[in-house]
Amino acid sequence: MKKYLFIKLLAVLFLIPQLRADEGMWLLSLLDKNYTEFKEAGFKLTPEDIYSINQASIKDAIVGLGRAGSEFRHGCSSGIISPEGLLITNHHCVYGYIQSHSSLENDYLKNGFWAYSKDEEILNERLTASIMIRMEDVTDKILSELNDEMTEEERNIKIKEFSDELTEMAIEDTYYKARVVDMFNNNQFFLFVHIIYKDVRFVGAPPSAMGKFGGDTDNWMWPRHTADFALLRIYTAPDGTPASYSEENIPLKPNYYLPVSTKGFKDNDFAMIMGFSGSTNRYLTSFGLAETMNIVNTLRHDIRTVKLDIIKEDMLKDDLVRIQYASKAARVSNYWKYSYEQNKALRRLNTMGIKKDIEKKFIRWASENPERQQKYGDALNIIEQVYNNRKELTEARMYMFEGLLTGAELPMFAYRNRNLLEALESKEQEKIDEAIENARQSAENFYKDYNPGTEKRLIAAMYKYVYENMDKKYHPEVFETIEKSYKNDFEAYAEDIINKSVFGTEEAFMSFLDRPRLRKLRNDPALNAGMSVFYSYREINEQFRELSKELPRGERLFVDGWLQINDDKFLYPDANSTIRITYGTVGGYEPRDGVVYDYYTTIEGVMEKKDQDCHEFYVPERLTELYNNKDFGDYINDKGELVTCFITNNDITGGNSGSPVIDAEGRLIGVAFDGNSEAMSGDIHFETVLQKCINVDARYVLFVIDKYANAQNIMRELNVVR
Repeated sequence: MKKYLFIKLLAVLFLIPQLRADEGMWLLSLLDKNYTEFKEAGFKLTPEDIYSINQASIKDAIVGLGRAGSEFRHGCSSGIISPEGLLITNHHCVYGYIQSHSSLENDYLKNGFWAYSKDEEILNERLTASIMIRMEDVTDKILSELNDEMTEEERNIKIKEFSDELTEMAIEDTYYKARVVDMFNNNQFFLFVHIIYKDVRFVGAPPSAMGKFGGDTDNWMWPRHTADFALLRIYTAPDGTPASYSEENIPLKPNYYLPVSTKGFKDNDFAMIMGFSGSTNRYLTSFGLAETMNIVNTLRHDIRTVKLDIIKEDMLKDDLVRIQYASKAARVSNYWKYSYEQNKALRRLNTMGIKKDIEKKFIRWASENPERQQKYGDALNIIEQVYNNRKELTEARMYMFEGLLTGAELPMFAYRNRNLLEALESKEQEKIDEAIENARQSAENFYKDYNPGTEKRLIAAMYKYVYENMDKKYHPEVFETIEKSYKNDFEAYAEDIINKSVFGTEEAFMSFLDRPRLRKLRNDPALNAGMSVFYSYREINEQFRELSKELPRGERLFVDGWLQINDDKFLYPDANSTIRITYGTVGGYEPRDGVVYDYYTTIEGVMEKKDQDCHEFYVPERLTELYNNKDFGDYINDKGELVTCFITNNDITGGNSGSPVIDAEGRLIGVAFDGNSEAMSGDIHFETVLQKCINVDARYVLFVIDKYANAQNIMRELNVVR
């Protein structure tokens, strides 16, 4: 086995040019170029079935989830599964919305939520749903406007100008939205046209005990037994156009929706995943890799450990704190574990050595003739110099961002209300009244999920950690106050912020807004801390950007050269929140000597992990009852098992969470929700032997909707292929 793994690892030494059938996040409009590989893997449809601008196709059922104001930044993906605009995505993708709808009286985190009629569906404020209409390669049009004499700044200005013209022409006289996206580090460009819906409602989700079964212990791990799915619905104006929430709105009538299969799959069956892949960095150099591993991942994990320990401890003590901090803890813990596991995988795979071998090949190619040497010869030197020069600032940015900007919340909440200070200083009553109203609105959202005791502990711990570990020359001024006035007693400092700041509690803030006083606000400890932290971070960031100015040019030239080196191969660009398709097969793996993982799990594993004294492995009584009665309906496999999750070797990344997993005939067989820890290198280095995509089985989804929730209204909408 060890010899076999060694041979397989040698095969990926030149990772980028030697693509495996399961590697690649492909652009839909270019699918015909590698359609042969799709067919050889078992695909039974045509490229036109996947992407067509003339007729309904699968791409019309693939939806990116975003937020108002950043609609193209798709945090997750989803798929339309009914003729009434019903969406399926991951439980963890809408966890924050579930939390925001929850209270002690209606604890949807604990009990789950099911709308048994459309009248019961709940609006998710600011959630948007984006469907791609078409895409177009506009590389030649944009490159014709550029030349090698331009500086990088001049080049970017010209790209933006022409991109704006192209998007305006693309959406003229329509309600569409469009953007031009660069690929391969500003070497290629594509125009994407989308329709974006603004009324997206919450339809159903299992309890967190099922939707997050396994918690942090199982996160990024296989085997899994998690019902990580949730249901949403898109609404439109009566004429079918996008519209903000209104009682007059109607469910979307989609051009296409996915049939849901109960036929299941077998080992080595074809599987494809379509979704809005978030971000990868597969063309990262060894210099960027060193920064990622030694600074970004290491500091993110270490700093978040301090924060998570406090939040989790308080959540276990109090149900209200559990609800208030559930979504926050989930956000923090996800990339806390990711950073640690990614570093482990990158070291095990010798990714640094692989990157250096690629760079040696690039240098040889560039030196083969004078023209190449002149254009590309300095690319890697530029990149190396930037990373070396900004090392200290990269560390400082991480401490500031992870430890102070996002470590505790109160100082930055106070900073976001600094316009109240500016209004009071202006003495203009109209500005003061407007600032007070804005403050009241922001307070409603903030204090709903805020606990003064937890915040006090976070301020003390995070500020102390940064103070003791960060290079002192980058310390914000607030640390001078803590040194001089509190003799470095961070607990006393945090106590004073909570007790003396007008922002410390909701009652104190609302009382202050009734009678705002300029002098009190000027001396407010939370506001002063927030301003100190923000201004220091801004100064560090400005220095960081200045030292990084040449990096895009170096990376553009490096990737341009690499494309030329591999001009006989069909390469894919890094993920960048645009819709992609990836194909592969169902199958297990052998992560280490003596360990063999099957390709699916069953409800038996849920019961084996069951621990009613542990919140991560708590099993609801209703699920236990169904299990004991073997009341699994028509959702079992040919062995009589109720499959919960399965794995494929599809190439995915963040943003693919919630992506439909589709079989060779275009039917939904699952929903992607995670990767495996052994291949957490994937965003930088695709691992051909161990990389797996973890999915919830469509049959388990149907079982939960039908048997667990008895949501027959939802079942009647679906086209279930039995």
